[in-house]
Amino acid sequence: MRQAVPACVRRRGTVRRRHLPIASTESRRLSSLPATPSPDAPPPPGGRAAGAPGAPPAYGVHGANFRFPHGFLWGASTSAHQVEGGNELNDWWDWEQAGRVPEKSGDAADHYRRYRDDFDLAQALEHNAHRFSIEWSRIEPEPGRWSDEAMAHYRDVLEALHERGMEPVVTLYHYTMPRWMAARGGWESPEMEGAFARYVDRVLGELGPLARWWITLNEPVVQVFKGWVIGQWPPGKTDWNAALKVLRNLVRAHARAYAIIHRHRPDARVSIAKHVLALSACDPKSWGDRMSVRARSWLFNHLFVNALHRGVLHLPGVFWERLPFGRTLDFLGLNYYTRDFVHNTGLDLPGWMGGTCSLDNRQYVGKLNDLGWEVYPEGLAQYLREFGRIRLPILITENGVPAREDDDRWVFLFMHLWQVARAIADGVDVVGYLHWSLLDNYEWADGYRARFGLVEVDFATQLRRIRPSAWKYAHIIRRNEL
Repeated sequence: MRQAVPACVRRRGTVRRRHLPIASTESRRLSSLPATPSPDAPPPPGGRAAGAPGAPPAYGVHGANFRFPHGFLWGASTSAHQVEGGNELNDWWDWEQAGRVPEKSGDAADHYRRYRDDFDLAQALEHNAHRFSIEWSRIEPEPGRWSDEAMAHYRDVLEALHERGMEPVVTLYHYTMPRWMAARGGWESPEMEGAFARYVDRVLGELGPLARWWITLNEPVVQVFKGWVIGQWPPGKTDWNAALKVLRNLVRAHARAYAIIHRHRPDARVSIAKHVLALSACDPKSWGDRMSVRARSWLFNHLFVNALHRGVLHLPGVFWERLPFGRTLDFLGLNYYTRDFVHNTGLDLPGWMGGTCSLDNRQYVGKLNDLGWEVYPEGLAQYLREFGRIRLPILITENGVPAREDDDRWVFLFMHLWQVARAIADGVDVVGYLHWSLLDNYEWADGYRARFGLVEVDFATQLRRIRPSAWKYAHIIRRNEL
C-alpha cells in the first residue's frame, strides 16, 4: 500500500516554510516551462527525504522543469451513476425514465462489473490515487434495509485499489439519492439530515478501515443551482426559498457526517468536493455587472466553504446559524472546469446573482470545448491561491475537458497542471491532482456526447482504449514533474 497521507498533509506548517523561499524567485521562472515534458528528466522521488544523500532534489523549479512534492497524489475520478450502470433505484434513474434528459444512463460504462479491469488500466497509467463514489441507493435500497451484497462490492472496490497501490478517495454522495428518500422530499425534507447520517454511519462502520480520504458531498452548490434554481436536475424546481433551505440542509448534513467519519476513523481526512467557477463581468465598465460577479462568486464559490471552515453559516438578511460542529474540513477538495461571464439583472437576490451572457461577443475568450465551456486555465490558479489563504491542504478532485479531439485534452491537462505548478511554487499547499475522468461516462443532462475520459469507452461494445493524452499524463506522473 502506498503512503496513506502525504507528508505535506501531516506536517502542514513545515511544508509552508519550505514553500515560501520558492515563491519570490522560482515562480517567475515557471514561465519558461516547456510545451511538453523533457524526456531527459530524472525519475520521480523515491522513499528518501529530499536533501538526503543520494536523494532526488527537493520539489520546485529545476532548470526548465517543475518537480511536484514527494507523495503527490496523481490519478483520476469517477462517480457511481455516471460509470457503474444499472443504478435503477435512485432519483436520477427516475428522472431519465420520465424523459427529462435526452439520453438514459442504462449500462453506462459497466464499471460495476468491470472495475478491476478499469483499475488495471489506471495502474498501467501510473496512477497512485483514485476517487470514486458509493451509490447510496445500492447500500440502502429501502429505508432501514441494508444490502450486504452492495457493501461487499464496495469493499472489493477498495481492496482492488489497495492491491494496485492506489490511494482511495471515497465520495459518499455524488448527486443521486435513493428513490424512497426523494419521495419523502429529499434535501427539502426534515428527515434528510438524519437519513444521510445513518447512511454515513453504516458505510464508515463497514468500510472506514479501508479508506482515509472521504468526500461527503460532491458539488453541493451546483446541485442546489441545477435542482432548485434553474430546474434542470431533480427535483426540477425554480424556487429560491427552497434553494436556500436545501443549502442549509447540505451544510448541516456535512457537519454531522464529518463527526461520524472521525468517530469511526480519527485519522480520516474529510472534505467536500467544491466546484468553483471563474467569473468575469459581461461589461467590465458596468458597475452592476461587476457587483454581480462579486455577489455570485461569494455565494457560489465561497459561502459553503466559509461555513464549514468557520462553523457558522451566514447569508446576510437570510440566516445566521452556528453549526452543530465547528471547523469540519481537513482539506479542501476542489473541482474546476471553466469561466462564465455575468451581467446584473436586478436589485433582489436573483438579480444580484445575475445572468450569463454569450461568449460570442467577449474579448479574450479562450477556446471552447465540446460543451461550449471556455478553456480558461488561469481560473484554476486564481482559486488555488484564494483558497490557499485558509491554510488547508487542497486536493484537486476534478479537472477535465469534454473533447473528441484528444490533442485538446492533452493541451487542457498540461496547461492546468502548469497552473497547479505555479500555485505550489507560490506556497499553496496542493497535495494532489485527480483528472476527470478515468473513463468516458454518462454526463447527466448532456448524456454521452461529452467525452471526458482518459480512457475511451465504446458504449455499444464496452471496449476500452487508452487515449494518447493518458500516456502523456502517465509520463508526468512517472517523473513527478512537468
